[in-house]
Amino acid sequence: MTRRLAEFVSSLSYSEIPPDATEMARICFLDFLGVALRGSSEMSGLMALGAMSKGSGGATIIGHGRGDTERAALLNGIFAHNLDLDDGHRGAQMHPGSCVIPAALAAAEATGATFRDFITAMVAGYEVAIFMGILANPGHRELGFHTTGTCGTFGAAAAASRIICSDVDAVVNALGIAGTQAAGLLESDHAGTMAKHLHAGRAAQSGLISARLASHGFTGAESVIDGDEGFLRAMCRSDGYGGEAPEVGAFHIRNVYLKRYPVCRHLHSTLDAAAEIIRENDFRASEIEEVIVSTYRIAAEHDSYSPATVEAVRQSLPVSLGILLEGGELRVEDLEGGFSPEMASRIRIEVDPDMEELRNMRPSRVTVRLRNGEVLTAYRELPRGEPEEPYTWDDIVEKFRELNPGYETERLEVIGDADQEPVAEVMLELSGR
Repeated sequence: MTRRLAEFVSSLSYSEIPPDATEMARICFLDFLGVALRGSSEMSGLMALGAMSKGSGGATIIGHGRGDTERAALLNGIFAHNLDLDDGHRGAQMHPGSCVIPAALAAAEATGATFRDFITAMVAGYEVAIFMGILANPGHRELGFHTTGTCGTFGAAAAASRIICSDVDAVVNALGIAGTQAAGLLESDHAGTMAKHLHAGRAAQSGLISARLASHGFTGAESVIDGDEGFLRAMCRSDGYGGEAPEVGAFHIRNVYLKRYPVCRHLHSTLDAAAEIIRENDFRASEIEEVIVSTYRIAAEHDSYSPATVEAVRQSLPVSLGILLEGGELRVEDLEGGFSPEMASRIRIEVDPDMEELRNMRPSRVTVRLRNGEVLTAYRELPRGEPEEPYTWDDIVEKFRELNPGYETERLEVIGDADQEPVAEVMLELSGR
């Protein structure tokens, strides 16, 4: 499997990528920049920035100038993931962009690669990360691994090696080195800690390191994925992945979702359904008697009614829903302004067996019972932003603007126009220099 992935990464050229895949790559990059720029001023981002020695170098550290490439990959990954607003893939159960893009960006700036080379590396990295996530899950997640940190490391290595060392044997080594660094436990996520943010940052940094080592002849196991003591046997349940690999070269980036709410994706169908009820009916939060959420098991398990941190709020279905019902919105600043335990206490969550059968679609039904006896309900089979109901370039520009008021969004047009320009020059334009 490792060599098959390496052959795809090594041979991929920009001209072979379908136009809708390159378009999606540019949208994903736009989304990444907006989320990471806002994330660069969040608490965990600033803590990580202060903890890591500054060094020097020409790699962009989003929101904070330039610095060493490995530090840039780590920090940009943390910035992109700490708001829980980064892109994802529901089949792979992971966030590829916050791992792949920082590694590709640091590698591209360090080598003078063009923006077209960078897009090619992005597509390669998404392909490998999502391939690994689909292959490994659901058994990988059920053992407690956070796919973003684990499979994201493979994707980051693929992206960085496409730029740094694209010879097929070197890419094999880079993926082998990445596989032995793949890490990330869901306990960090569900305990509501900043260590979740580190999963993406370390995946990006480890992927970059893997490519740099491989470019100097450092070796990694070609059997790292499917060997007797490789990734699948050590970190997945055999009944959880079935042993059949997904297609390589399907350009999985086309099936990535983009996010509206800064919380776990498993909460989004519920929030979309509640937003529909709010939009179509005239009532106040004080009029709500009870809210019933019927959904699938994994979403229902996000049931903390007293989260102690902002990170824990992002994993809480009743609290996130309560904030939305009270304020009509669920933005980054809404999460940081505190919440009403009383509102959350009116929300009851139940697992619907029919929705459990549809869990790969992530369905949810919200029923709001008002004190006057009126019953309001809405159902979402999929959250918005999935490929079946995608966000457009303009939607993501608006998301960028909302996250970063004051940024001159006209600068973002360079992402759509850049081709043979060096990535470093594009990043300077985006930063206004």
